[in-house]
Amino acid sequence: MDEPTLYKLSADGRSSVALPECDVDESKIPSRLMRDAIGLPELSEPQVVRHYLRLSQLNYGVDTGFYPLGSCTMKYNPKASEIWARLPGFSQVHPLQDPESVQGALELMFDLQEQLQEIAGFARVALQPAAGAQGELTALLMIRAYNRWRGEGQRDTILVPDSAHGTNPASVTMGGYTVVEVPSNKTGDVDLEAVKAACNDRLAGIMLTNPNTLGLFEERIGELVELVHGCGGLVYGDGANLNALTGVTRPGDLGIDLMHFNLHKTFATPHGGGGPGSGPVGAAPALAPFLPGPVVERSQVALGEHPVYVLTSPEQSIGRMVAFHGNFGMFVRAWAYLRLLGAEGLREAAMHAVLNANYLRVQLAEDYNMPFDRTCMHEFVCEGAPKGTSIRALDVSKRLMDYGFHPPTNYFPLTVKEALMIEPTETEDKETLDAFVRAMRNIAAEARADPHALRDAPHRTPVGRLDEVKAARDLIVSEET
Repeated sequence: MDEPTLYKLSADGRSSVALPECDVDESKIPSRLMRDAIGLPELSEPQVVRHYLRLSQLNYGVDTGFYPLGSCTMKYNPKASEIWARLPGFSQVHPLQDPESVQGALELMFDLQEQLQEIAGFARVALQPAAGAQGELTALLMIRAYNRWRGEGQRDTILVPDSAHGTNPASVTMGGYTVVEVPSNKTGDVDLEAVKAACNDRLAGIMLTNPNTLGLFEERIGELVELVHGCGGLVYGDGANLNALTGVTRPGDLGIDLMHFNLHKTFATPHGGGGPGSGPVGAAPALAPFLPGPVVERSQVALGEHPVYVLTSPEQSIGRMVAFHGNFGMFVRAWAYLRLLGAEGLREAAMHAVLNANYLRVQLAEDYNMPFDRTCMHEFVCEGAPKGTSIRALDVSKRLMDYGFHPPTNYFPLTVKEALMIEPTETEDKETLDAFVRAMRNIAAEARADPHALRDAPHRTPVGRLDEVKAARDLIVSEET
């Protein structure tokens, strides 16, 4: 796209804003901070608006098209939640206000805690962690504090299945533990013999993503939990794939001791751009006293007919994970989503997510190899190289962009050759899914008839195929460079 840059449009004397006269005393800026010129273009307001509007129209998002990014649950965010999050009583509160002046905000946080506890089957929930990965780290710090409290500080290893969520090994290392990887078996489940071999008095626990990143529910999860608990370890549930389970089964009922929730995945708060995330942590009774604080509790004291909500810290809390109380705007959106759907709506959403994923899996099986011949949950992994071709998954993904679709997750998990991880979510209709199937089938046909069309893709996007390794190592952030 050959468009003039802002610098080429610049002309002396143009201005996009008229500032009022300064009505306060001017401060003298230290000369060492001053520059003779900063080189910004001089532009009119329409030029600036049109430039940035054009850029925004080049962005791809879940509001503009299908976004089957596996493991990320990029589903549509209801706009009603955005409206409620912008209400002044929510959007204009400050974390340093007296609790008496923000009782409505605290009540919402308390109610969200209660709803998350019920959905996942835990004794208590802390909303603090500001991201899913920080929720993982929070749980690991809680495990460490719990083991020290019970005099078992020697426990220094954590099992991480090769089908676990990608951030798990990094969180384990940051938490001060040693990673012990355990393999999957031929059906895609965690190998129980490998778990049994790793169970000893140094095992602190296992980080289990269920359904795993292959999109498969651990068929023998009861035995797995029993093995880990039997040697004194704890079971951490990575909540990244909770969207398949809400209203159907509760991780706490399966024996999970700790789990983080991704509000931006399961409960439809905005997702992408590096934030704003939110990763509340739920805990079983034995771990609940170690949750980060503050949490919100309902006081025994009331003001007339209204209960009073207070911020407290759990008895043996590991302390704060963020400066204040977490990403409050995300709490409002998640709370609104839960209230919109209710218990039956959540169950229906999970069931449709699973239905959509299995529909795509079956429809694509003729052209793409499915490494595990079993019903998937909310997502599935296929080999991205169309059958009988030497095309790579990356080529398929690049070509999908020409068909107007965001590519699925590429090359993860590493246990599947040329992996494409596809997650349609429950918010997509059959027409959209069928259009995606047609595109994938067309691409498979092209891979056999004209493979160069894929290797050179994309062809219809503002920017063609990049050298991605060079782009990562040689960042160009200036328009004029």
